[in-house]
Amino acid sequence: MKRRTWCALLIAGSTLLPSLAGAQTRWTLASGYLPELFHTVNLMQFAKEVQERTKGQLVIEVKPNNTAAKLSEIGAQVRSGQLAAGEVLLSSLAGETKIAGADAIPFIVNSYDDARRLWKAQRPVLQDALDRQGLVALYAVPWPSQGLFTTRAIRNVNDMRGTKMRSYNPSTVRIAQLMGATPVDVPTGGINQAFNDRKIEAMFTSPVTGAESRVWDLPIKYFYNVRGWYPKNLVLVNKAQWQALSPATRKAVEDAAAAAETRGWTASEAASTSATNELARNGIKVETPDYELRKDLRRLGEQFSLEYIRETGAEGNRMMIPYFAGASANDKAK
Repeated sequence: MKRRTWCALLIAGSTLLPSLAGAQTRWTLASGYLPELFHTVNLMQFAKEVQERTKGQLVIEVKPNNTAAKLSEIGAQVRSGQLAAGEVLLSSLAGETKIAGADAIPFIVNSYDDARRLWKAQRPVLQDALDRQGLVALYAVPWPSQGLFTTRAIRNVNDMRGTKMRSYNPSTVRIAQLMGATPVDVPTGGINQAFNDRKIEAMFTSPVTGAESRVWDLPIKYFYNVRGWYPKNLVLVNKAQWQALSPATRKAVEDAAAAAETRGWTASEAASTSATNELARNGIKVETPDYELRKDLRRLGEQFSLEYIRETGAEGNRMMIPYFAGASANDKAK
């Protein structure tokens, strides 16, 4: 009897083992961007590598172009657990997580190397803030830097006085005001018409957006590569669903995320170079800003960063002090 019972247990156990070994977790990762965008292509590769590294234990289904949730709702749905993971514009989280707003501070980041240093200083402070909201940051990739498109030549900030400049959030309104320009609220879909109707004469956006919008068909004549700021997209995951993974699976996801971050920054830089070249080929005068304009913008950046630190307090200091210390060290090395 005992032997028969033991054999029965062995048989039952052998039928359970494959099922346990094949246990699979499935996540939906929502994005609001088009499938062909370099951010989305990178996300797809990340999901593929996660499946490979975990040997199928974790499968991530990427749903781009607002198909799982609207871009503006993704962060909240990941926080609530409705979505396991999502991609958001980092600065869009600033309402709940002030440290996320560092991406929108203009004229303090002058290169991709600077943007990497800012992210290195920002990430631990950001993760502490996200942790309190039940979120985990996986990786971040920047958009190409924001440059200045204008209908006429600009040599210094004084040349912007009285210029009608497109604004789309409080930060761009403040930039226009500090430059002496007149902010004009224009939604993305109305940019071309606003330029053609002479309602605006200048705007900040990336060379990629400029090329996609065919700005050479508008009254725009100049692109100043002022590298105003480098907004980042952040891929994040619900903390409870993250902790439900085994340590080995979490390590595999972290490794895939690190690879995606490196790959994404390279893709962003390549997209910026390609789009800037396209602008030049189509007759836009691509200009390096004069020393005087760079100096003026840097002074504005200092003012913005001081305002930001006053708003964010200890968190802002914890990020900005190492960032600016690194900038000073780099300047001395040069």
